[in-house]
Amino acid sequence: MGARSFLAFLAVLALVGLLGFGLLGKGSSVSVGDEAPDRPLPRLEGDGEVAIADFRGRWVLVNLWASWCDPCRDEAPDLERFWRRHRGGDIAVLGLNVQDNSEDAIDFVREYGLTYPQVRSVGEERSDAFGSTGVPENFLVDPEGRLAMIWRGPLDERLLRERVLAVVEDRT
Repeated sequence: MGARSFLAFLAVLALVGLLGFGLLGKGSSVSVGDEAPDRPLPRLEGDGEVAIADFRGRWVLVNLWASWCDPCRDEAPDLERFWRRHRGGDIAVLGLNVQDNSEDAIDFVREYGLTYPQVRSVGEERSDAFGSTGVPENFLVDPEGRLAMIWRGPLDERLLRERVLAVVEDRT
């Protein structure tokens, strides 16, 4: 192998290494027991901001979603029913729209009649903070602000009952 071929081989190897490192690092930034990534975010509709800390003392299910995501469409009615059943109690739901434009996101919320609070992330910052690998993803935050459950994928009524409620009931 000539010097030129060897240098090309090393360059390709370095590129593959960097890509691999980036992919392995993605999604590994939060774990159960960690403090939930939090900062005030703008409401999807209307004025003001909402933060996970606003729910301190309650459990909060943070749902990362996007309007173009088919599994997000599948889980939206189940999340709304879950919210309606539990909103007066110790569990809240917070929708976090990511990787989307506000107009499409607002149309999504209206189409599915979602009444739980919705905020939006600008750019990738919130996705990165949660170590998101895609949407939908769900993060159960305990009343003290720590991650109690991470579910990377859509939730349905069975999973909401068997995973989310099970964690809440086990820890209260």
